[in-house]
Amino acid sequence: MRIIPILALILLYPLLSEAQKEQLNLIPKPDKVTYAEGTFQIAPQIALYSTEAFVQASALLQEYPQLQTAPLEIVKKVNKKVQHGIRLFPAEAADKIAADAFRLQIDASGILIKANDPKAMIQGIYTLIQMGMLSDDPTLLPQLTIDDKPRFSYRGLHLDVSRHYMPMSFVKKFIDIMALYKFNYFHWHLTDGAGWRLEIKQYPELTQKAAWRTHTVWKEWMDNGRQYVQEGTPNASGGFYTQAEAKDLVSYAAQKGITVIPEIEMPGHSEEVLAVYPQLACSGKPYTQSEFCIGNEETFTFLKNVMDEVLAIFPSEYIHIGGDEAEKKHWKACAKCQALKERVGLKDEDELQSYAIRQMDEYLQGKGRKLIGWDEILEGGLTKGATVMSWRGEDGGIKAANMGHDVVMTPGNYLYFDNYQTDPRTQPEAMGGYLTLDKVYAYNPVPKELETDKAKHILGAQANLWTEYMPTYQHVEYMAFPRALALAEVNWTSQEARNWMDFKKRLQHHYKLLQRWDVNYYRPSYNVMSEVLFNRERLSNTLTLTSEQLTPNIYYTTDGSTPSHHSTPYTNPIDFTTTTLIKAASFIDSARVSPVEEIKLDIHKAIGKKVFYNNNWEGYPAEKELTLTNGVMGGLSYHDGQWQGFTKNFDAYIDFERREEIKSVAMRFMQIPGPGVFFPGEFKVFLSDNGKNYREVGSLKNQDDQSNPRLTFKTFEIKLEKPQMARYVKIVATNVQKGFLFTDEIVVY
Repeated sequence: MRIIPILALILLYPLLSEAQKEQLNLIPKPDKVTYAEGTFQIAPQIALYSTEAFVQASALLQEYPQLQTAPLEIVKKVNKKVQHGIRLFPAEAADKIAADAFRLQIDASGILIKANDPKAMIQGIYTLIQMGMLSDDPTLLPQLTIDDKPRFSYRGLHLDVSRHYMPMSFVKKFIDIMALYKFNYFHWHLTDGAGWRLEIKQYPELTQKAAWRTHTVWKEWMDNGRQYVQEGTPNASGGFYTQAEAKDLVSYAAQKGITVIPEIEMPGHSEEVLAVYPQLACSGKPYTQSEFCIGNEETFTFLKNVMDEVLAIFPSEYIHIGGDEAEKKHWKACAKCQALKERVGLKDEDELQSYAIRQMDEYLQGKGRKLIGWDEILEGGLTKGATVMSWRGEDGGIKAANMGHDVVMTPGNYLYFDNYQTDPRTQPEAMGGYLTLDKVYAYNPVPKELETDKAKHILGAQANLWTEYMPTYQHVEYMAFPRALALAEVNWTSQEARNWMDFKKRLQHHYKLLQRWDVNYYRPSYNVMSEVLFNRERLSNTLTLTSEQLTPNIYYTTDGSTPSHHSTPYTNPIDFTTTTLIKAASFIDSARVSPVEEIKLDIHKAIGKKVFYNNNWEGYPAEKELTLTNGVMGGLSYHDGQWQGFTKNFDAYIDFERREEIKSVAMRFMQIPGPGVFFPGEFKVFLSDNGKNYREVGSLKNQDDQSNPRLTFKTFEIKLEKPQMARYVKIVATNVQKGFLFTDEIVVY
């Protein structure tokens, strides 16, 4: 009778082994994990041994939950006496461990971590710490060996503290989370027009006045005069970090394997400096420009003096000087700048900016440091040792790498975490854009267009947190996490080892960690999202429904009724060959936990017909002439390739090639005022039999509030009182706001 249970256990063993493997759930995913049988129980006051090189790193083990070690014993020579407990030892030649790699081995004797240098050892220790945090019982660990190394040497996160000052306690917390997920560079954006945040003793007014402004919220300050006030003014808002605080942060981060890169903006984004030292502006007056006067030698005296104090605080090899978005009109009108141009033989203002960048680059190189800046520093030429951060897409990074410059990839459409991370209609106001967790995860920092032998110049990737719309540290956390965890795996794990669904499953276990750290992370939404694939041959729509949950529970209807838990459960993509209105929602048991999403699938007369433009699209071609009659609706972002953009009036017509009965004509438009996208002022429809003589059959005027900052959609539809025959359908939509009109489909019935 015992044969059956024993046989069952034998059959179940492979499943139990697989289940054990799944429990690891590390982020980023390790390079190689080899499992052994059994577990290791961590005893109280477990012995701790380390060689001299890893003594400082050993202190990080205090972050391991429920781990209590005996006093550290420093080992001068590894021998048989130290074959148990926790051991932090150097790699030997026979171990075949790469310079930047580590090996974490857990067996019956204890825990052994080997590495070649302290930085790699720190990553091994944090792997162990994360294992403990993820475990229900941190004192019981599976026996295994992890061999791991990073894909990229630069794994960065950026934080803008100029637009909104962040308390040092939060900055350290940010560093803590970065370390756990194997980031190794913290880009600290300390100065910008909204406030100077670092004490410079030679220029006290930078923190006595340029660090303080009239309004707490950046947007309110921008809309109300952009003035700075003296520290101590009753309504002053802002703050700064003393040099002692900054040095303490540098030391704190270094202990966790993180290098702090300061950014001191120049030559643009410097209106806060010029407000208190107006002699450094071309005009000589405060509040007149954002760019330093390049022709004024005092500018470089100031910048180099500031840099001397910065270098004394930050030992980082890289020093960031910004270099982006400088408005050059002031230099064109400045006698000093023009005299400098003539004196050193510069042909234009791009080369004038390049001159300024080279001055600082040569100064930094003379101090044993390297300049890093945004991709605008390429304009006008760049010195040999400079490194580029490519933010305006990947083109700047590709150009710089092909020129032999090192590059950190940080393109806005993949790595700007100030973009909306889900449906903007449900979120606090953000800068704009649309960057979901899966899109971050899909990013590959090595562009396909890059010359093969230049890939070595891609050091890694960095996400940027610009805080214009993040007034508190809780809001920063909301925008950073969990997207930063996706980037952690992009930077660390090899491209071929990454898998979105595998990451998404592991991520479920890390929400517990973020909760324990009291991180105000973005919670995955239950809201139903739809994807429609239109088949032009079959004239059918295949609808896929999902949500941000790992296992969505969605019910839907097609009869116009509101879905309930008794409605049809969604299981697989559905094919529709007729015009259909689908209503769908997410449920937990019988409770609806999302709004009802309505998806209109149109199989209309204009599909496949040619569109002729009297005013062409600008900047956003989508699928060009095919866009507006391809049967495909746009999504939540005008970057998705289905929204066509117009800066003039929309004016186009469709040729049906024969007379057709026309009952209605509709177009959907998008509005999001932040980036200048608005509904049309008026929508008009005309019909014609010959393409020359048109008759107006209807018009609609927009009545919506165009000051509402949220993303909204509106369908303008003209329904004819009686069907009319016509060969040509013409639509005119007026661009009264002189911004962008975005539309995705002309729907004709």
